[in-house]
Amino acid sequence: MAQEPETRYRLFRNLFKGLLWLAVIIAVFILSKEYIHTTFQKDIEALHQPFVVYTVFFVSEVIFGLIPPEFFMMLWILHGVTVMQYVINLTILTLISYGAGIIGYYIGKFFSKAPFYKRISERYLEQYQDRLKRYGGYIVFVGAVTPIPFSATCMLAGSVDLPLKNFLLICITRIVRFAAYGWMVWSFPSWFSA
Repeated sequence: MAQEPETRYRLFRNLFKGLLWLAVIIAVFILSKEYIHTTFQKDIEALHQPFVVYTVFFVSEVIFGLIPPEFFMMLWILHGVTVMQYVINLTILTLISYGAGIIGYYIGKFFSKAPFYKRISERYLEQYQDRLKRYGGYIVFVGAVTPIPFSATCMLAGSVDLPLKNFLLICITRIVRFAAYGWMVWSFPSWFSA
């Protein structure tokens, strides 16, 4: 029973860290926006190809979420997209992320049946299996709303057989995260502009 408050504490601590990290990213973006825009304009134009952006983001999301979605949000702002273009691009990124999470879940489910995983599990994860099964939903939630790699948490959820229905419902928080972070990345720079 003592583990329940500790788990909630970790959840809120990680959520706070995620929001703090976002605040730092946005602050750096606001302070360096003009410099980045003038210095790297050609690079921004080259990176703004929709197919390239979506493909890179999809690969990143399936392979442990190496590139944070905020990078692409800032790229679009630097490129000067309209609000409608921003919302459409953000919606596509959200769907890609949600779909990549489902793929990650099935990778974890498939990988957990492999002999290699069973050896690793017996040696290193056996002591954590009960906790992972019990708190798998919390882990996915934290991965969905913070910068912790979402794909890794989805793979972990699949490997401990978190029920798919529960997993899909928890992953809806990923949509909420993209909407909230997208609004902050779009709005905050204009609050501090002259």
